Amino acid sequence: MFAKPDLIMGRFSVAEFCVGGGGQALGLEAAGFDCVVAVEIDAHCCTTLRLNRPQWNVLHEDMRRVDGRRWSGVDLFAAGVPCPPFSIAGKQLGVDDDRDMFPDALRLIDEMRPKAVLLENVPGFASSKFADYRAYLIERLHDMGYEADWRVLQAADFGVPQLRPRFILIGLPQKHFSFFEWPRPLNCQVTVGDSLRDLITARGWPGADAWCRNAQRVAPTIVGGSKKHGGPDLGPTRARKQWRELGVDGLGIADEPPAADFPIDGLPRLTVRMVARIQGFPDFWKFSGRKTPAYRQVGNAFPPPVAAAVGQAIANALDCKYPARPSIRARQMELQLLEHCVDYY
Repeated sequence: MFAKPDLIMGRFSVAEFCVGGGGQALGLEAAGFDCVVAVEIDAHCCTTLRLNRPQWNVLHEDMRRVDGRRWSGVDLFAAGVPCPPFSIAGKQLGVDDDRDMFPDALRLIDEMRPKAVLLENVPGFASSKFADYRAYLIERLHDMGYEADWRVLQAADFGVPQLRPRFILIGLPQKHFSFFEWPRPLNCQVTVGDSLRDLITARGWPGADAWCRNAQRVAPTIVGGSKKHGGPDLGPTRARKQWRELGVDGLGIADEPPAADFPIDGLPRLTVRMVARIQGFPDFWKFSGRKTPAYRQVGNAFPPPVAAAVGQAIANALDCKYPARPSIRARQMELQLLEHCVDYY
């Protein structure tokens, strides 16, 4: 699904904003989109992007100060604008929150006039509280010549071993919109135990096999945390209780997997790489910074397999073709590739 730099051959171009640690960018690349610019305000994220994709044009800038006319006519505009204005974990101030960047996204879309639009956010934006705001966004896109639709997609339906619903809004001109179909879920789910087996057993922990048998389910939603509030952990009290049921100590992030002298019935902490696996990142994708900034990049990411599925649906629409109906065998192969993060093209 995900390729290393020397294997990339995109059919379309994409300008990406609020790129973060590269989850959406990596997924869109797998769907055939070449990144012509990646605009990100966080320095660690920019280093991560340059480390993994030195050929990308990574700009360490605030999207609110960027002129979109520099990339006029790009095939796809994609942005995962900040989620705090709409998250149930916050005050949900929406348009009254000065961190709301949907207006800036609309400005950039108007300046660039791409062939397609992809906006991603937390599922809280799908609530009735923001119905008027969603209608406003769709109306503005319509005024610019786009037909728009939105849906909440569950990451666990696309081979990601995690409950991570995401709000997705797409926009296309009518001639392409009629070919757009939302991606269909896979037939089965990947579990935490299966996904992390090789990592949790890497240092000889005697309790690893039993841990994997217990962790035969998907994880709760991974949270990225705030720069204002301490180091990395796996979320609030309710989430940590769910992690504990999986056999995970959610109070922090480990530097290494549990060793041979770790208690056989102990609760190990996950490493950044383990969390990245649960988020759907391939193992070759590296994260800049020490443990805390690296974890935040992973925790705030749009899972690459979900981005790839949506990106492929957009690519089909731009090609004016309906998606092929995959056979059961084809879906099984796709799931295996997602599960093991196999590199292929």
